[in-house]
Amino acid sequence: MLCLLNTPARWRALMATLLMSACALPGAALAQSAQDKLLTDVRQWVAKTQNTTPAQVDIAPLDPRVQVQPCPQALQIDLPFASRETVRVRCGQPPWQLYLRLQAATIPNAGQPEASQNRTAATATRPTVVTRHLLQRGTRLEPGMLEEVSLPALGMDAQAVASMQDLLYGELVRDVPAGQVLRSSDIRRAVLVKQGQSALMSVGQNNGFQITVRVEALQDGRMGEQIRLKNPDSGRLLTGTVTGPNAVRGL
Repeated sequence: MLCLLNTPARWRALMATLLMSACALPGAALAQSAQDKLLTDVRQWVAKTQNTTPAQVDIAPLDPRVQVQPCPQALQIDLPFASRETVRVRCGQPPWQLYLRLQAATIPNAGQPEASQNRTAATATRPTVVTRHLLQRGTRLEPGMLEEVSLPALGMDAQAVASMQDLLYGELVRDVPAGQVLRSSDIRRAVLVKQGQSALMSVGQNNGFQITVRVEALQDGRMGEQIRLKNPDSGRLLTGTVTGPNAVRGL
């Protein structure tokens, strides 16, 4: 630490100002640093799990309104849906999560005229999911509420959901009008096991010896989450992973 006691007052003031300017990092710079780290970690994770290189991992741009918070722990990254297009990133403390959309790299056709390339881009379509009618916040999504359609890819929201499989066990976090394209930011995993209710807990191998017992949930749980449970007969406390509605797998 610099000692300023034996320097003239004007120099002490100047040096203190310089020290504060050097040490103070604006909030926007912190957020950008956190976002850069998040994207780097996701590229490395995807490259490792999909046998490719980070440079080949193309991530759709984040919504400009999204401010990525710094996470002091290692980020938790997984594929929450059946398709491999959506990546979920979570932080334990402070608790937050984001959904990122992976994009296929676009390789221009060598020798194809520019006008032809523009026409191809303008007519290209991609599958997406739209609502059949108004759906309110908290609604647990079911196939009858939705429809898979092909819409022009040009100008489509990067977070648009491509398949109903991506919405399995999902619920809405906001009201969505009829005919609206669903985005990954519109949904979250629904609560499949509720606190205080009973659930079936499976222990053992799926293709071998397996037993099932009825337990009581001590907390709410979403798909893939670990929750605390209790055996009502013995009073023993247990931990399990949510695998479906009122179903958990013992650890």
